[in-house]
Amino acid sequence: DLELHLQRCQQLSVTVLTDHQDLSNTELKTIINSTAPQQYRIRAKLRTYKPQKLHQSVKLHCSKCNSLQEVPDRDDFDFILHGSAGTASNTELHNTSWYESVTWTTQDQKQREITIHFVKHDEMLQHPEDTLLMIEGGTLKEIWKLSKRFKCVIPVRSIEGDLELLDLSAPFLLQGNVKYYGCKQCSTPKPMKNLSSLAAEQQPSWEPTEIAQVLGIELLQYVFIMKFTLVDETGALNAYLFDH
Repeated sequence: DLELHLQRCQQLSVTVLTDHQDLSNTELKTIINSTAPQQYRIRAKLRTYKPQKLHQSVKLHCSKCNSLQEVPDRDDFDFILHGSAGTASNTELHNTSWYESVTWTTQDQKQREITIHFVKHDEMLQHPEDTLLMIEGGTLKEIWKLSKRFKCVIPVRSIEGDLELLDLSAPFLLQGNVKYYGCKQCSTPKPMKNLSSLAAEQQPSWEPTEIAQVLGIELLQYVFIMKFTLVDETGALNAYLFDH
């Protein structure tokens, strides 16, 4: 557990970074006054680290525009889903050549209408573990249930001529426990009919990168970021950890 490890490191008098064993120790002052890039081995104390809570270290990164953003929480997603639930499904978009549609009304007080479009392959429905589906009007709880049973779930809404993705503040794709997001700045979302080209492949793999590409989405990657402040007798140095 990294958080416990970092707490333990703070309690120790000295933390030794063990990389570059062939190099002798360099004072932080020398490193600060040097031009990058260089490789050094240091002996220093860990003064502070940020963020304090490990889950706050996970961000979303766009490799195209190099932007970083917070991972939206479930309340943001829930709000967007509630907003789209008020839009009635366009029955003219049901049961096309490449997906089969099912609609039902919930038994709760609001009596919501939910439509699920199951993408077909060779005019046949696939096994659930191989199936991509698109859902209109579902709640967060319903979408999570579906994502546990089916390979891919894409929340959508009806427009006049096609189905479209929701606001990109919401994940455009859910696969198991993973939510995939697109960059608002770099994406140019395309209608869902573009998925039909993947459905026509000999063995559709439904890889998130391929789905993002045909839907005009610049895929955001989850990254892990931390900042460490290291000190020795000669100065202080901020060290940043950034990794996918």
